[in-house]
Amino acid sequence: MIPEVKAFFHEPTFTLTYVVHSGAGNKCVIIDSVLDYDSKSGRTSTEAADEVVIFIEETKLEVSWILETHVHADHLSAAPYLKSKLGGKICIGAHVPIVQETFKGVFNFGSEMSTNGDQFDHLLKDGEALNFGGLNVTALVTDGHTPACMSYVIGNAIFVGDTLFMPDFGTARCDFPGGDARQLYKSIRKLLSYPEDTDLYMCHDYGPGGRDFKWKTTVAQQKKNNIHINDLISEDAFVKMRNDRDAELDMPALILPSVQINMCAGYFPEPEANGVSYVKIPLNIL
Repeated sequence: MIPEVKAFFHEPTFTLTYVVHSGAGNKCVIIDSVLDYDSKSGRTSTEAADEVVIFIEETKLEVSWILETHVHADHLSAAPYLKSKLGGKICIGAHVPIVQETFKGVFNFGSEMSTNGDQFDHLLKDGEALNFGGLNVTALVTDGHTPACMSYVIGNAIFVGDTLFMPDFGTARCDFPGGDARQLYKSIRKLLSYPEDTDLYMCHDYGPGGRDFKWKTTVAQQKKNNIHINDLISEDAFVKMRNDRDAELDMPALILPSVQINMCAGYFPEPEANGVSYVKIPLNIL
């Protein structure tokens, strides 16, 4: 079955959120939601998430699953907010404890933070399928950008997270803790083994060269035109390119608040005695 896909583009973080369903009045999934965050003031807001809420309510959809492709380093997840408004279970890949263990040390969290993934409602294994409204979503491990990256296959569409970008922008970085360029190559080739007319939905687009923002391509287009990993580029050449390129990149602007919140399923740290939640900014680590 060909799913219906509604995309929401969050230009401040260049992030795509998707609602996938089989028609009005049916069940749906939400993929990679965004909570607005002002880094200057530390204030959060729900404008982007509320657009998703309005669409789902107007289309009379019922949320079954709220899916994260990985622990995002460039935006805060709105998953807990959406769950409070719409229901559904928050899911991520079963390897998320690897990310939690790594970054628990970076942020010097103590025993108050568990690293078994229990902040999420469900951890998805490779090949696991979830049903919603006559559709199935199959979880596909596509690690390399992070150790816990997943893509989600729904009908003729794959939601690829940060493994791939549009062909003129290439592929994701692999220099975060636990990232691996060679593994990313293997994961992308797994995606590109699907039929050539399979639709691929990106998690980000940056409009290189000033072009209009785009987020949908196909396996065939990626295999022919991706500037980093088309069919003419070998694994070794890709790994060298990716490692050289990553060495020149700055850290994402929101990595420090994003990772420590997103690895806990988007939930804020417990408020302190004054009723305020705080994020940590470790110095001279990353």
